[in-house]
Amino acid sequence: MSQSSFTFLEFFAGGGMARLGLGENWRCVFANDVDAIKCAAYRENFCGDDLVEASIADLSADDLSDGRADLAWASFPCQDLSLAGGRGGMGAARSGLFFEFWRLIEGLRARSRAPRMIVLENVPGLLTSNGGRDFEHIVRLLQGAGYDAAAGVLDAASFTPQSRQRLFIVGFSQPLAGRMRARIASADDAPGLSMMEDWGAAHLPTPRTRRNIHLDDVIDWLHPDWDCERKTQTLISQMTALQRSRLDAILASGARRAGAGFRRTRREHGAPVQRFEARFDGLAGCLRTPAGGSSRQILIAVEHGVVRTRLMSPREAARLMGLPEDYQLPARANAALKLCGDGVCVPVVRWLAENILEPALEPSRADAA
Repeated sequence: MSQSSFTFLEFFAGGGMARLGLGENWRCVFANDVDAIKCAAYRENFCGDDLVEASIADLSADDLSDGRADLAWASFPCQDLSLAGGRGGMGAARSGLFFEFWRLIEGLRARSRAPRMIVLENVPGLLTSNGGRDFEHIVRLLQGAGYDAAAGVLDAASFTPQSRQRLFIVGFSQPLAGRMRARIASADDAPGLSMMEDWGAAHLPTPRTRRNIHLDDVIDWLHPDWDCERKTQTLISQMTALQRSRLDAILASGARRAGAGFRRTRREHGAPVQRFEARFDGLAGCLRTPAGGSSRQILIAVEHGVVRTRLMSPREAARLMGLPEDYQLPARANAALKLCGDGVCVPVVRWLAENILEPALEPSRADAA
C-alpha cells in the first residue's frame, strides 16, 4: 500500500492523536479545533496547513476540502455525557456540538461529497445518556444518511497501561458496509460485527491484543519530584485498611512496583472522609483533564523498601496515550495534561484503522484501479 492512500477530515482535532493513530496510510485534508493551545501543539507536530482554528459552529461545508474524503473523524466533547459529569446529555452545550459536526456532514451530502465512513468517539456514558435515547438518535442519524452503524467500547488497556474505555461508533456508507460484512462472514479470524438489535447497529469486535508494557515501564523512576516523607505519609494514612495491606505486602516482598491513584472524598459513617485510592495492577487510572486538584493522578512507587509519591508528569501521561517520545507537548503542565486527557489513545486508533477502516476501504480502491 502506498503512503497516504486514504483521506480524512479530523474534527475536534485536539493535538492530532487521531491523525497519529491513523498513520502514514492516511492523509489529512482538513482539521479543526477551537482551543488555541491544542492548535499550537497540532501545528508544532504536523505541518498544520490543513488546520482551521475556529469554532465548528462558524464553519460551513464550503470551508472544507474539495472532493470526497474517505473518513470524517469526530472526537466530540464528552463533558455532558460522562458519568462523572452533570449528565446533561446531547442537548447540553458542549456535547451538543456534535450537531454542528452533523450539520457539516449534511452539507457535504447536499454537495455529493459525504465521506465514505464516519467515526465518532466519546465516553461509554453516551450509551446510557437520557436512557439510551442520545445513542439511538446518533445511530438513527447515521442510518438516515445512508450509513450502516457499528459500535463498541474499546479499552486503551489492551495497548497501553491505562484503564481508559471509550465508545467508538463507525458509520459505513454503501457498498462498504456490505463488503465489510461479507469479509467478516468469510474469515473466522476477521473482526466480527454482530447485529446490535436494539438500534440496528452492529458490535465492533474486541481487540485480541495482549499489552506488553506496564505502568512500571512508563514512569520516570529518576524524576526529581519524588517525595518519601510528609506528603507520602499523609497519602498512606488516607488509604483504606485493605489498600494499606496491599501496599504492605508489596513492601514485604521486596519487589519494585509502581501504582497510581486519585484523592477522593467519600462518605463513611455519615461523614466526609478524604481517601487516597491507589491501584497496583500495572495500570494507571483513566487520565482526566486537570480541572481540579482531585483530577491530577498521583503515582506511588515502591523500591528498595521505600515508598515515594508524586504527581504524574505530562510526558508520562503522553506515554499512556501512546504518543511518541518526540511528540511536542505544550510547555505548561496543565495544558499538556489537558491535551492528553481530552485525547484519543493513539494505538486504539491504529488498531481500528488496521482492522476495521482500511479493510473496508481497500476493495473500493481495487475497484477504482
